[in-house]
Parts: sequence; structure tokens; C-alpha cells
Amino acid sequence: MGETTPPMDSAYGRLLGLHGALHFDRIDSAALIGNALGDPSERPVIVYTPTGYDPHGSRAYPVLYVLHGYTSDAAAQVSARPWERNVVQWIDRLIRERRMPHAILVIVDGFTRLGGSQYIDSIHNGNYATYVVRDVVGHVDASYRTIAREGGRAILGKSSGGFGSMHLSMEHPGIFAAFASHSGDAYFAYAHPPAFPSVQRTLERHDFSIGTFVEVFEKKHKRAQPEYLTMEMLGYAAAYSPRSAKAFDLELPFDLQTGELREEIFARWLAFDPVERVTRSEAALRGLRLRYLDCGRRDEYGLDIGARLVAQRMREVGLEVRHEEFDDDHRNVGYRYEISLPALAGVLDREP
Repeated sequence: MGETTPPMDSAYGRLLGLHGALHFDRIDSAALIGNALGDPSERPVIVYTPTGYDPHGSRAYPVLYVLHGYTSDAAAQVSARPWERNVVQWIDRLIRERRMPHAILVIVDGFTRLGGSQYIDSIHNGNYATYVVRDVVGHVDASYRTIAREGGRAILGKSSGGFGSMHLSMEHPGIFAAFASHSGDAYFAYAHPPAFPSVQRTLERHDFSIGTFVEVFEKKHKRAQPEYLTMEMLGYAAAYSPRSAKAFDLELPFDLQTGELREEIFARWLAFDPVERVTRSEAALRGLRLRYLDCGRRDEYGLDIGARLVAQRMREVGLEVRHEEFDDDHRNVGYRYEISLPALAGVLDREP
């Protein structure tokens, strides 16, 4: 199912200043075969192993799984930017400074032709939830010295990745012991409708053809913000409200001709909203050791309100939740990994 590579310590790891090692693996996921968008079933899996890791030793390590946000992919999570640290640089530094226990970190690739999967099983995109919890987790447990049980795994992500960490924790209990959501998608009633008029106007300029819009979008060298916004809403529709397994056969939550809100379709989106799901997923959430939420108070999508409401709903059913707010917007908030990575690793099982 998967292919494991030796660590790249001598090249890219040195460029990033890592003391641990990066491994660039590939897996072929049965869950993604034959998807309507023609996206590859073979995907990269990037694995960070900490200093001292011995593939032939007896020590086993807890694992932190990282989900990227919309329009991102696995490769972007290990890219280098001046004055910033990516997630592998953060975990490497935190371990080196003894601010968290040694752990393996795994970066999952959830990109699709429409920009992202939301890590949901979809007749249109493919079964991305199954791909993560079965194929990626299975590959990592089979290939690395992991604590291969629920108590040895946590999941985290930012934006759509934060949504994915909540979704998978609620949808697939028993896989992860904790989650962290950084600015995760929530309270869809605030987050998504402001974009609908712009998306309707954009599709109108393409004769209301989703396929035509996507093909034009892909051919452009530079794209306007309304075009990115339109692709984003199509990505959500492919996850939340696909009509069939035929490419671009999607139900949008507004009428294409008039722009009028289609309540019955938006209700399908709301069924995935973490705010709406807490009560019916109480048992799955109760089994977690840590529920971590944060968001900037100037988030452009109002996701700070979503995080507040998810935290409130959890407390209403008697669940403890760690909820933090900070003075920032939705962009470049990876520095929050300094908080979440030690918090997650701290509640997972450890072996001496």
C-alpha cells in the first residue's frame, strides 16, 4: 500500500535547520481510486521523526497528524519562509528545547482539483476521511515505530484542516485521542453566505457552467479574488452537497440563476458544521483527552465566532475544552503550533 523513503537529513532537512529527519513517502489509497475529479489516488505522506529515532530500536513514539487548509497541500507545509517556522520546524525546535516529548509528526495531503477535500467521504471527491483514518494511519503504523493505538495519536490542522481535525474526531471515534483546531471552519451561517453573491455573479459570467469555470480557472496564470472565492465554494459543495459521482455535478446552496438561498441545500452544509454536530457527537467527543480550539479575533471569515460557539456547545454538554483567542486574523497563524503541539503530545501515551 505504501512506499517508505530514507530520511532526507543531508539535504532539505539541513536547509530547514532540523535536528530530526524528514521522510517523503508515497501511498496508493484505495479510498481515492476512481474519483470524479480525476485526482490521483497515489499521495505523498511527509513524516518527521525526532532526533534519536531508531527504526530498528525498541522505542515507540506517539504520532501527531497534521491536516493542511484549503488551497494548500502536503508540500506547502514543509516550505520555508523568512521570519516564520513551518510545523516541522516548530516540532523540531520544541523537542530540542525540551518543551514537549519526542513524537512523530505526519503531514497528510488532502488537495483536490477544486482546492481541498474537507477530509470528508464524498461521492464526488472520493473518500478522504477513510483515506486518512485507514490508509494514512495504516501506512504510518506499519512503517514507523509508533504507539499504534488511539492513545498514541492526535490530529490537528488550520482552517479547513482544523475543521478536518474536528470532523474526523467526531466521525471516527477510537482513532485519535485528541484534536487541535486552529481557526477551523465552524458556524457556517456566518462563514459562508457572505460569499454567495460574488460566486453567483462569477458563475453567471461563465453561463452558469461549473465545468467551464473550472477549466478557465485552471488555464489562467493569474486569478482574481472572486475566482478564488468561487473555487472555494465549489470545493465545499463537492464535500457537503455533491449531486452525483459525475464531475462538477454539484448542488450549490443558492439558485444559479437568481442567487436566492436554497435552504434545503444549505441544510446539507450545516449538517457538517461543528457547531451543529457537538450534541449528536457527544459520545465521540467525550472519549477525547484534549479538545483544543483557537482563533484570531479579527478572522476574516468570522471563525472566531465559530470557535466560541463550538466551545460553548461542548461546555453545555459537560465537556472540558481548551479555547483560546488571540489578536490576529486568518493568515500566517502557524506560530500557534508552539502552543498546540506540546499540549497534544502531553496527553498522549508514552513509552520509555
